[in-house]
Amino acid sequence: MSALYSVLIADPIHESGRNILDSDARIRADVETGLDEGALVARIGDYDALIVRSKTKVTRPVIEAASRLRAVGRAGIGVDNIDIPSATERGIVVFNTPDANATTTAELSIAHLMSLSRNLPQADRAVRGGEWKPARYSGVELSGKTIGVIGFGTIGRLVAERCAALKMRVLAYDPFVAPEIMSGHGAEAANLETLLASADYVTLHCPLSDKTHHLLDARRLASMKPGARIVNCARGGLIDEVALLDALRNGHLAGAALDVYEAEPPTGSALLTLDNVVFTPHLGASTEEAQQAVSLRIAEDMIKFLTTGAAETAVNLPRVTADQLTQTGPYQGLAYALGRLVGALCEGPISRLDVHLFGRVAELDSRPITAEALVGLLSQRMTGRVNRVNAGHLAREQGIEVTESRTEEARDFVSLVEISAQCCGQTTTVAGTLLGGSHARLVRIDGYDVEAVPKGNFLFTRHQDQPGVVGALGSILGRENINISRMQVGVGYDSDTAIALISISASLSAAAMDEIRSLPPIEQAVGFAL
Repeated sequence: MSALYSVLIADPIHESGRNILDSDARIRADVETGLDEGALVARIGDYDALIVRSKTKVTRPVIEAASRLRAVGRAGIGVDNIDIPSATERGIVVFNTPDANATTTAELSIAHLMSLSRNLPQADRAVRGGEWKPARYSGVELSGKTIGVIGFGTIGRLVAERCAALKMRVLAYDPFVAPEIMSGHGAEAANLETLLASADYVTLHCPLSDKTHHLLDARRLASMKPGARIVNCARGGLIDEVALLDALRNGHLAGAALDVYEAEPPTGSALLTLDNVVFTPHLGASTEEAQQAVSLRIAEDMIKFLTTGAAETAVNLPRVTADQLTQTGPYQGLAYALGRLVGALCEGPISRLDVHLFGRVAELDSRPITAEALVGLLSQRMTGRVNRVNAGHLAREQGIEVTESRTEEARDFVSLVEISAQCCGQTTTVAGTLLGGSHARLVRIDGYDVEAVPKGNFLFTRHQDQPGVVGALGSILGRENINISRMQVGVGYDSDTAIALISISASLSAAAMDEIRSLPPIEQAVGFAL
């Protein structure tokens, strides 16, 4: 029979993946590498799917010329070479292979850890140069030492397990992973300050974002245990390299091992002049096994998507039918906003998310509504892309149990969406409705009645119900040149606690939030955007 689906492989992948595609009678796979934008535009209209690595650029013109394209598969992790907004607009699913090279990257981190501890590169150079002075390159044991793992995704967990097997004490910091998940991988949960002050080694395994850029800056490097060592096989930019240079030169830190850099290659970097730094040229996924695993995974996932529509590692939203959007779309938007709200109000690891639908909305398919609530929650707390396809997977990684329930009997409103999150032994509950069938309104926070459009920047406070609180908040906002669009104050019926939900014109600075939290009546203060 003739092939049902045509796949273009535009970058070289391991032959194992090509063999998988070639062996499936439903698939015709063509290999054409080295195509520039013009050539790809000319060819892409003939294909249902495209497989790339990092070299080929999938730009808007390519997407617009892709009249048949249903999926772009990235054999690897990074998707910066793919115009994801354009793909999403056209209903094209983009997916990658985020875990296929996790073991390889984790093992490289361990290799750096050992090289750094035993001065292996320096000793190798010395012997090649005719020197034989073993005492000069005396190192330290890993056994009995404390290592801090920053970022506890798949790679961080693999590193933690390997370090625990080396009889190291493992501390882990990840604000969005529950302590019991960490303990299951041989690690103790710690805040960042405790980790840095206690660890003999620190290894980084988090994504680079605005929030994590220079995560280890001069202040945090100075707070590290004297004589500590750093390993970074994650992303360049997580460490302030100028501050790292100073800490290594003045002896506060004993050494560093780097596979990634703020500028690659790090030509001219003063770090290259130091003998207590181990360098590799971004080798994270550079093993035969990783290349084979990535190739196999992208081929298998592409076949699964083309034949069943499943895309577990999608990084954008799949195509949604007009009928589905007409019925559930407005409630999905409401659920997304409520999810972001509960994600902002819960300031620790979340173990459970409950979505309850009341009234007419309970008659609809609850799955896309629950999915959007989870997407909202995770997107408030994560830096990577989160969508309806990968939200469940990400929630499981973080130890979040998701439940949904429906009650067709109305509760105060014709339709009500209520979301509850279990966090650090406490429950946070928010609820919203649609006015006129399409206008989202936030109507309840932890039992306090409010009314707000869930859009824009907000300040939320939980405080003692006493005079002067609102005035103090207004003064701080005024000094920040931030306007108040709307303020809702809720007072407890049987307590002396109140809440304030203030819609503001811009986000608050960290200093302003600290000032608000320092006010004596304030029990909780959170700034967030919906």
